[in-house]
Amino acid sequence: MAKLYINPKVKKGKINKEIYGHFSEHLGRCIYEGIYVGENSEIPNVNGMRKDVVAALKELNIPVLRWPGGCFADEYHWKDGIGPKENRKKMVNTHWGGLVEDNSFGTHEFMELCEQIGCEPYINANLGSGTVQEMSEWVEYMTFDGISPMAGLRAENGRKEPWKVKYLGVGNESWGCGGNMTPEHYANEYRRYQTYCRNYGDNKLYKIACGANADDYNWTDVVMKIAGRHMDGLSVHYYTLPTGDWSKKGSSTEFDEQVWYQTLKKTLYMETLITNHDTVMSKYDPEKRVGLLVDEWGTWFDVEPGTNPGFLYQQSTMRDALVAGINLNIFNKHCDRVKMANIAQLVNVLQAAILTEGDKLILTPTYHVFNMYKHHQEAQLVDSSLEAELIGLEDNNKVPNLHESVSMGEDNKLHITINNLSVSEAYEVESILAETKVRTVKATLLSAGFNSYNTFEKPDAVEPVEFKDYKITDKGISFKIPACSVLHLEAEVE
Repeated sequence: MAKLYINPKVKKGKINKEIYGHFSEHLGRCIYEGIYVGENSEIPNVNGMRKDVVAALKELNIPVLRWPGGCFADEYHWKDGIGPKENRKKMVNTHWGGLVEDNSFGTHEFMELCEQIGCEPYINANLGSGTVQEMSEWVEYMTFDGISPMAGLRAENGRKEPWKVKYLGVGNESWGCGGNMTPEHYANEYRRYQTYCRNYGDNKLYKIACGANADDYNWTDVVMKIAGRHMDGLSVHYYTLPTGDWSKKGSSTEFDEQVWYQTLKKTLYMETLITNHDTVMSKYDPEKRVGLLVDEWGTWFDVEPGTNPGFLYQQSTMRDALVAGINLNIFNKHCDRVKMANIAQLVNVLQAAILTEGDKLILTPTYHVFNMYKHHQEAQLVDSSLEAELIGLEDNNKVPNLHESVSMGEDNKLHITINNLSVSEAYEVESILAETKVRTVKATLLSAGFNSYNTFEKPDAVEPVEFKDYKITDKGISFKIPACSVLHLEAEVE
């Protein structure tokens, strides 16, 4: 029997709700068809936003949404997306599919979406092909309350009151699609651009510098050294690929047990990345003032057969559910440095929470994991550890059989999220709570075959169910967690 040790008396930091953030890019059918169908669509909508999608996202308590990219951000010129839609410039989306972007979804529409969902907007501004003036004026357009050219332009376009914009990314993947810069060059550009991104009135920007591609620790070192004192956050991007080979990513649905464990091994590398980037950042910021923001993460597989390769449309199976659970556990446990994370992407792209087809919608296993984990938002991380064993089919792809994180909410409820990474084995677990008595337990389980997923024909093939295979003991809670599953236990304690 595995032992799970929990000490609710030892609080290790607040889990920022922004760790449960999402990412929406002008890519494939994420924005158009996925979120935005226009005011004249027969699909039920409010000001162009799909009612069904917004309702599903509100249920997740999404705290923050990143937009407009991604690689698209560094060729996006925000003035093309304001004013009467018939007058907006059209452009070719050279990064994603080569289709015409008509800019009918722009700043006003994105802010409308965030207001409908009830989340904070995270604006990723164009450093790669844009100017300092352009970025500065965008901030002014969104947040200035007074007499100015941009505030006047905003009013002309139907919005007199400014918006609140907290999160501002200054460039995206500047080491690659955002300009192919060296870290020295980017750090100096960042210093220049952010200078002109002003705090207007009581709107205070949380300025985010472009961080590393996966394990490029030199990028983190150089950017922190040159620009660390000018930033509030530093991003890092890491995608889970079963092989680590971008040319052979593999199918999202057709894979065997060996590839299952390879994928989970790759996603567990997130722990190493965060630990090492934190170490580098702490050379310059030992107080951990600067947050580490994992603002692109998730699985990346080959597109579904017959779909546009530039649209990055993939299915989401129980493998994706475990990837989501593992990463969210890792972010929770590193909440002293990780202040935000944004899974890629929201709808119809990569590890999406939601898939749409015409007026139909399905919730993916990834969606259900976020819904089960939402109770960690703004809770206190508490001390926990597992006696796990290594499992897998190959020596170099062994993974722990169980993976967990635990938090305590303001309502004095303990939230345990635990994943069973085994394809076939269920495990007995005895949780031992120090100096704590468990009064009641409610539990939710997501479990299915390792390559199971929801379709438009069978939208409920994988969905959470009430879990009752537990016992309250003198020491805590004992339970049996099925193979290939994500479990959430909510315990009232005293």
